[in-house]
Amino acid sequence: MPRVYLDHNATTRLVPEARQAMEPFLDEEFGNPSSIHASGRAARQAVELARDEVGRLLGRVAEEVIFTSGGTEAIHLGLRGAALAARAADGARRRVFVGAVEHPAVAGAAAALGQEGFEIEVIPVDSDGRVRVPRFTLDVAVVSVQAANHELGVLQPVAELVAAAREVGAWTHCDAVQVAGKAAFDLSSLGVDVAAVSAHKLGGPKGVGAVLVARGRVLAPLWPGGHQERDRRPGTENVAGIVGFGVAARLARLGLPVEEARLLGLRRRLEAGLVSLGGVVRAPSVARVANTVNVAFPGCEGDLVVESLDLVGVCVSTGAACTSGSRAPSPVLLALGATPAEAKRAVRISLGRDSDDSSVDYLLAKLPAILSRVRDA
Repeated sequence: MPRVYLDHNATTRLVPEARQAMEPFLDEEFGNPSSIHASGRAARQAVELARDEVGRLLGRVAEEVIFTSGGTEAIHLGLRGAALAARAADGARRRVFVGAVEHPAVAGAAAALGQEGFEIEVIPVDSDGRVRVPRFTLDVAVVSVQAANHELGVLQPVAELVAAAREVGAWTHCDAVQVAGKAAFDLSSLGVDVAAVSAHKLGGPKGVGAVLVARGRVLAPLWPGGHQERDRRPGTENVAGIVGFGVAARLARLGLPVEEARLLGLRRRLEAGLVSLGGVVRAPSVARVANTVNVAFPGCEGDLVVESLDLVGVCVSTGAACTSGSRAPSPVLLALGATPAEAKRAVRISLGRDSDDSSVDYLLAKLPAILSRVRDA
């Protein structure tokens, strides 16, 4: 039985070039990048080369990149570090705005800020999941909005949010995890202050991410204990993971125009097939990253469809990997105005580098019998 992986918004396969580049740095004897001997200097050089590549992927220079253990830590360090820095500079800045359809990591970071004395405000979205840009006031510390939604693929009006936040001097924070390597996204031209990215979403290894901080902005560190990563994130760097991240970032940047066009064509073909089977695609007419489809089939629970597809070798999901196992309806779809019953029908299909016509054909061939069984269950 073939295995067809169509859950690339959760993770992508490690690109061979990244695996090869990581191998020399997996040796236990390889130097600590903070050491000044030859082995340590070699490790430091590898980290700095990767730092440059990660920055270039999103329009930043190497000095603006701070490595972390992944996207969730990057989001916490970026959002909470920005809010604490804003309040330290101006004690009146105690409000934090976050989009209504943010990833659970952003929601968790915002909740932590709420425990630290900040007032958390939610920016509502329209029926397609795009935030409605509000007018901000002078007491706002940070405005946080994702670049692309993790369940819908919808691209958010980041430039408009940044412009509105700048009018009141607020920091801007962006979860760029789902856009990096999937669409052109230049943090410098957009004016975003702080952004988060994760290696394993674009073909790098799991367990490494980065915060990208605009020059002139200084995050408040969340933990003391070391001078690594410019005093913002203590702890010995994961050299092998960072090296793999750098390679994946370079390949994603160089291959982006061709790969984005390929995935867009594949997604259109997939959506046409899903609609022919009675599927209802969410946000079909707004700008999205090329790889993401959120579909519901009337009369079919999304969990049952996902489980049935897994039995025939197809990997898809119902939403964010961070909430897998939860039977609760998607908060993203509820924010769009879906009823709990409608939200529970959602299935997320996300294409990637190894997706092709045969992947789509196999999925569409297996779905009719599965949908029939699920409806009869």
